[in-house]
Amino acid sequence: MRLLSGQTKIDFMGKRKLAFAFSLLLILVAIGSLATRGLSLGIDFTGGTLVEVGYPQPQELEPIRSVLQEGGFEAAQVQYFGSSREVLIRLAPRAESQAELSSRLLGLLQQHNAGVEMRRVEFVGAQVGEELIEKGGLAMLYALIGILVYVTLRFEYRFSVGAVVALIHDVTITLGMFSVTQMEFDLTVLAALLAIIGYSLNDTIVVFDRIRENFRKIRKQSPTGVVNTSINQTLSRTLMTSLTTLLVVVALFVLGGEVIHAFAFALLVGILVGTYSSIYVASTVALLLGVSKQDLMPVKKEGAQVDDQP
Repeated sequence: MRLLSGQTKIDFMGKRKLAFAFSLLLILVAIGSLATRGLSLGIDFTGGTLVEVGYPQPQELEPIRSVLQEGGFEAAQVQYFGSSREVLIRLAPRAESQAELSSRLLGLLQQHNAGVEMRRVEFVGAQVGEELIEKGGLAMLYALIGILVYVTLRFEYRFSVGAVVALIHDVTITLGMFSVTQMEFDLTVLAALLAIIGYSLNDTIVVFDRIRENFRKIRKQSPTGVVNTSINQTLSRTLMTSLTTLLVVVALFVLGGEVIHAFAFALLVGILVGTYSSIYVASTVALLLGVSKQDLMPVKKEGAQVDDQP
């Protein structure tokens, strides 16, 4: 009940060195995995062929995978698309023409089930994948620059550095999880990363707002004490928002099917890491940069005192 009423007195900043070591460990693991294993890029980025087929009755995916492997499509990715009667097959780039490839694939699938129908065949070029990587990276860079400017104008430059460091922390760890698990990284995951940036920033701004307010109201506490008080006051809001969002994301992860599995996983990791970073990373960086009460007091206009006199 004390947690829900915002009356906790947890010494978050007293554990900031431990939290810093934990974050550093996670980031090192993420960077190490990205450097050695890389990401399992999906067809959106590598190029290849998308084939959608339909069956008259619901199908199990494993027999379809076995047929394709025996037919020479070892790396084929097979998943449901909408229902258990529609199946989406992703193939890596091959030397065959699109017509030869689709004919051979359909022939193999008809050996397993004669009622299978080809719905569509789409070829995605490698050039498109390179453009998507470039534009996706630029989108994230522009988002971070925009956040840096926005937080500087709204609060103070030390807070903007803290917010951006927290966002880079969140995105790096989420990417690292995809590298460690070798889960496919496709366009939906890229969209999830941008959503994580927005979610984590929203949480951080709520904490920063309370810190600024308390710096102006509380005169007897040190900057560390004010940050501690502010995080405790916003803790119930932070946890309730995260828990309710997690309920939806977990439902998507468990029940949403293969199409949004990676998207839901990215959001799941991002929300957990983003909640942690809004408490421990963003505020800690602002404190390390020396933010103080004087930095957040309203600027008095020149001559305001003279104008107030009768």
